[in-house]
Amino acid sequence: MVAKKHYSIREIYRITYDAARTRRFMAGTNLGRDKQFTERIMLAVTEVNGCELCSYAHTRFALEAGLSDAEIRSLLGGLSEGVPDHQIPAIAFAQHYADTGGHPDSAAWQNILDVYGEDEALSVLAAARIMMWGNAVGIPLSSLRSRLKGAADPGSGLGYEVATILGSTVVTPFALLQALVSVKRRAAVAPAASKDVVAGR
Repeated sequence: MVAKKHYSIREIYRITYDAARTRRFMAGTNLGRDKQFTERIMLAVTEVNGCELCSYAHTRFALEAGLSDAEIRSLLGGLSEGVPDHQIPAIAFAQHYADTGGHPDSAAWQNILDVYGEDEALSVLAAARIMMWGNAVGIPLSSLRSRLKGAADPGSGLGYEVATILGSTVVTPFALLQALVSVKRRAAVAPAASKDVVAGR
């Protein structure tokens, strides 16, 4: 799998921050309890970003959760064959979230709120953001590994790979600290491009 997106250190900081402050919404929801649903979202996001390491890992997790080979191939191909009807809006949102680099339009976010309600919508957002973080830090690692095997990613460079890997280890603690402060202050967690800010959560 060749990376389709490459994120800057600044983008990785934001993605880490968003994932960390939203992660808590996975607990106690239908999505949080449904490993198949979670893995479908993870695979959908990974397909958009093109992270080889994440694709490998979450294919294994999805198989362990009970997804079929055919459904996994479908999700990694950008399709939704085999996905339960009630989960398709979440998969579509996750793909859109990744495609926009974490800035979905307000209509897409509002649709998820309307379909699932606030708690489940936030859990869908959390799953997408967590996988975005995995992809953002996994892509340069995947590219560097491929380079060392003699199959360099044509869209990447050694300087980018090394700088991003090192840079992400530096900025991650600061992003996590900012996320902790954000949670303490009960800051809004809705997508930045959305006008439908979910406050006080």
